[in-house]
Amino acid sequence: MQNTTTGKPLRLMAIHAHPDDESSKGAATTAKYVDEGIEVMVVSCTGGERGDVLNVQAQELVDLYGIHEVRQREMAEAARILGVRHEWLGFMDSGFTEGEPLPEDAFALVPLEISVPPLVKLLREFRPQVVTTYDENGGYPHPDHIQTHVITMAAITAAADPNLHKEFGPAHQVQKVYYNQQFHKERIVALHDLLVEQNIESPYVEWLDKWEDKPEDAERITTSIECSTYFPIRDAALKAHATQIEPDGRWFLVSTELQQSAWPTEEFQLASSLVPTTLPESDLFAGLR
Repeated sequence: MQNTTTGKPLRLMAIHAHPDDESSKGAATTAKYVDEGIEVMVVSCTGGERGDVLNVQAQELVDLYGIHEVRQREMAEAARILGVRHEWLGFMDSGFTEGEPLPEDAFALVPLEISVPPLVKLLREFRPQVVTTYDENGGYPHPDHIQTHVITMAAITAAADPNLHKEFGPAHQVQKVYYNQQFHKERIVALHDLLVEQNIESPYVEWLDKWEDKPEDAERITTSIECSTYFPIRDAALKAHATQIEPDGRWFLVSTELQQSAWPTEEFQLASSLVPTTLPESDLFAGLR
């Protein structure tokens, strides 16, 4: 599919911290755009090497090949299911230390002069009009998610500057930037209420009990993408990350059909736009086609 103004192919780049993030955040939207003929590239900043094996059924493969190799294979399968191009930035997972010092080789500690250029290179090669990533809080305070936000915003600025990184080719200006906002209270409440209504035990009770309401959260959602048809593709991609996802775990306690009924969209926050658009939006490419 092409930009009706410029005639150039429409492209979306989704920048994530770890393999599996691309499948748990905005994956149905990704699959929808691929199906529409839009080119999509997923970028993983790290290999997820310090992630725990959360599914005992995957432990044997990890013991045999190592966590790095297994997670690379999982990512390749998820990319195949989603129909996207995939690139690694190649940095080391920081781990989720929760207050403990980060390992010396952690992605979150890599100086920007090292971590930003590889992403500038990809932006100039792929030339997306739209980029999705995390907000300044990382979605949740994982150091790699926060660092992904930092380097994404820095790389978008650098990619547009013709005086920087001339070795990577002509400058490229991203037109729209979005932050993933899929895990918001309104959606969780809608899922919870539908389960209660149907006398099904809700897995969201504790989550909602601990939820901290913040006034700014309601203002973050600007864009809702109807993508319920693609929930099965999203779920299949997520299950490809077998080390991280138990097939009968909390991600899949609510059936796809109930999710489609309760909340058929995925939400984003429009962080910046260089093209005219009207909020709320129903398309990440609003103003571009």
